[in-house]
Amino acid sequence: MTGPPFALHPPPAPGELLDLPPLAEYRSVLEDIRRHGGRPLLVGGCVRDLLLNGEFQPLDVDLEVQALEPGTLRAILLSAGGHERGKSFAVFGLGPLEFALPRRERKTGPGHKGFDVEADPDLPFPLASARRDVTINSMGFDPWTGEILDPHGGRADLAAGILRHTSRRFSEDPLRVLRVMQFAARFCFAVAPSTIELCRSLDLSELPRERLWGEWKKLLLKGRRPSFGLRFLERCGALRFFPELQVLPETPQDPGWHPEGNVWEHTLLALDAAVEFRTGEEEFDLALMLGVLCHDMGKATTTYYDPEKDRIVSPRHEPLGVAPALSFLARLTNETRLTETVAALVARHLAPHQLYKESLKGLDVRPALRRLALKVDPLLLERVARADHFGRRTKDALERNFPAGDFFLREIQALELEEKKPAPIVMGRHLLAEGLPPGPEMGRWLKRLFQAQLDGEFDTLEEGLALFRKWRPRPPGD
Repeated sequence: MTGPPFALHPPPAPGELLDLPPLAEYRSVLEDIRRHGGRPLLVGGCVRDLLLNGEFQPLDVDLEVQALEPGTLRAILLSAGGHERGKSFAVFGLGPLEFALPRRERKTGPGHKGFDVEADPDLPFPLASARRDVTINSMGFDPWTGEILDPHGGRADLAAGILRHTSRRFSEDPLRVLRVMQFAARFCFAVAPSTIELCRSLDLSELPRERLWGEWKKLLLKGRRPSFGLRFLERCGALRFFPELQVLPETPQDPGWHPEGNVWEHTLLALDAAVEFRTGEEEFDLALMLGVLCHDMGKATTTYYDPEKDRIVSPRHEPLGVAPALSFLARLTNETRLTETVAALVARHLAPHQLYKESLKGLDVRPALRRLALKVDPLLLERVARADHFGRRTKDALERNFPAGDFFLREIQALELEEKKPAPIVMGRHLLAEGLPPGPEMGRWLKRLFQAQLDGEFDTLEEGLALFRKWRPRPPGD
């Protein structure tokens, strides 16, 4: 029922607390709990992370307190400056630590709120931990003795790289399908066949959007190989709850351009490639990863074999991919700014390649670049396009060569578009000083001058006003 002393850290001396932040900061509180007869155990993901990495995130440290009445635990933690998070569940927060009593849960109805929960300080650890999702999250660790409590084989599964449901109680919350998804992506673990079969029977349609989004965000922001998580969704049949993804494995691609196979295979490769372009800034990274995930959704309805070209084509899949992308995103989030950004990326993800081809013909693409920057973040677009390119199995992609992206980056840097959109140089106040009264005519002049600016006809205010003076005798629409 228990494991050997901790392997990745020297075990604490008898009676001493393991010297790991943030436990040491709250030593007096933890020792007070022990003096009153309680046994604080580290539980859940922090034990998993200790075994994997020898440390855990300070914002994700859960403790389960055995053998202590709720009132006593409450008094100790509130006097130390803690606060109650779940009154009926006896859950308390103290800085980065979350304390809870063992509890019994009984499924009483659908959804994540359909549970009858009862705190039970005397519930044995094997029973208390059986409600946890997967075995690698079902271990406990005593920070005073170094003892690992592992009644469900989590340590062996961790060593083998296996995600396995802790008990049949896994099926009480269908969100756990998506938890397995993001764990597979984050740790690059395989999923036990028995867990895949169990997940086949679970209905994700009852889950609220905010819960779905929480797990998808972890896959996108933390996943080392997002493809591991999405392949699991495919294998357990859960893609049926995301029909915009479900059709991608059935959508072929021309083998000359995409020797890796269908759109699904390409999307998974591109998503894994995009991981290296994440910056750590959440807004940018979510847009990047979602842009890559959704970029070829339009191919499902535009792909066909063209006998004249003797190849598979997907004309206009960029603009026609916006609708399925928005439909997919609406299932996950109501963040308008994010969905608009992703839609803009989907609609223009081939632009860096197209502009590069035009430049090779000797065409000046700077006006098009300036106009493009008004509609989409060019740095973000380049990252999506690069991931798209690296998601293929052509020779240049395997060698990590993307000359179109390199060209695109050089040009937007030369035009100083990497951090700001083009803004009009000539403003209304300038035309007022030239004697032009406010009104529709001024609006037309401002629009015409801004288009000339985007076309590169002037770069300074003086040049813009000189052009205005030259043009003004003519009708504005000329």
